[in-house]
Amino acid sequence: MDTLIMVGQLLLGLSILVGLHEGGHMLAAKLFGMRVEKFSIGFPPKIVSFKYGETEYSLGAIPLGGFVKISGMVDESMDTEQLSSEPQPWEFRAKPAWQRLIVMLGGIIVNVITGIIIFIALVYNRGETYFSRDQIIEHGIVAYDIGQQIGFQDGDKVLDVNGHTYESLADLSSGDVLLSENGYYTVDRDGEILKIEIPRGFINSFSNKESLSNFIDIGVPFTIKEATKGKRAASLGLKDGDKVLAVNDQKIRYFSDFQRVLEENAGKTIELSFERDGQAKSGSMEVYDDGTIGVLVNPLIQPVRKDFTFNESIGKGTEKAFSVVIVNAKALGKMFTGEVSTKNVSGPIGMAKIYGSQWDWVKFWSITGLISMILAFMNLLPIPALDGGHVVFLLYEMVSGRSPSEKFLENAQKVGMVLLLALMVFAIGNDILKLFTGG
Repeated sequence: MDTLIMVGQLLLGLSILVGLHEGGHMLAAKLFGMRVEKFSIGFPPKIVSFKYGETEYSLGAIPLGGFVKISGMVDESMDTEQLSSEPQPWEFRAKPAWQRLIVMLGGIIVNVITGIIIFIALVYNRGETYFSRDQIIEHGIVAYDIGQQIGFQDGDKVLDVNGHTYESLADLSSGDVLLSENGYYTVDRDGEILKIEIPRGFINSFSNKESLSNFIDIGVPFTIKEATKGKRAASLGLKDGDKVLAVNDQKIRYFSDFQRVLEENAGKTIELSFERDGQAKSGSMEVYDDGTIGVLVNPLIQPVRKDFTFNESIGKGTEKAFSVVIVNAKALGKMFTGEVSTKNVSGPIGMAKIYGSQWDWVKFWSITGLISMILAFMNLLPIPALDGGHVVFLLYEMVSGRSPSEKFLENAQKVGMVLLLALMVFAIGNDILKLFTGG
């Protein structure tokens, strides 16, 4: 069932985005009087199709893309038979270069608009919930394995990133920060100001969604909320408001410390020290085999909730949408220099895992908005067979006053298709390797 939910979300998200992308091409083409022969979500073989006007609309069995077939255009269909005759008024090749450019940018523009609308809607309806810089400075952080590897310690108070202030805990592990040149964190450690450098290629440590939870988190102080009746904690007399001080002489500062020490002592007897009304108390008790003692806790800090007006949401949502493009552009550039590993390239399996095994509409639209912006960026790359490749040739034509030959465009399309197929095989191979290696 989990797999079906992941696949279902992926197919729905891709179908929406591909349909909108190809719809952008189609509407622009029809606007300029071009004949659109086919519109397909998914690649052949066809599952279902119908014809309306001059256009055949279909749903393909391979749901990893789609296409629009415009008369007189050299595209992925490689149907060049009609190009041997004189251009007809309704054909792509008969139209001015600026109209053809708008048609090729139509899908990208629609994906960008879609991504922006999704992020604006999410910001307006959900606002933001986060632990703030002030809370982090007051309570400090918990450093997990990846954080400890670069020098973080429990209790560090992060003052700034790359010499600039930040707003939330998520900012400390954002793609923009992890990809920064000569990046560093400034921390206050027991009154001493230290600089923790972000190593070159550090972003490779975050190859899966579990990695972020193994970096750093805010330290959450807590008190006992309730000792469940009949549980071992009740026998020790723990009450609402008790503050845990230590377990087996190991100082407890945060709830994460408490969880870790209990898990380490699962099935064993511990000495638990706590404070009640300013007085220190202690006692022995057994830990259950699952690393719990039968208590509920009361966290002493809560995330900040920030709501936005509609006008504020427009700015914030647009900023979030374009930050996705900026981060991906940086990552792609660093991939060519070797700083970012190509193992981070994911295919459909990786995308399905990002959606997750639970159907959460907020998460679904968040990921779909993110993918929409990534699709726009990737399609703009100057690779033949992608929209960006067509854009480059059209810009050349507009600047030079002469268009590349149809034979050149046909060969370029073939090269582009080979490159895209190779990239797809590589991405799927990465996905399969991660399945076996747990990446």
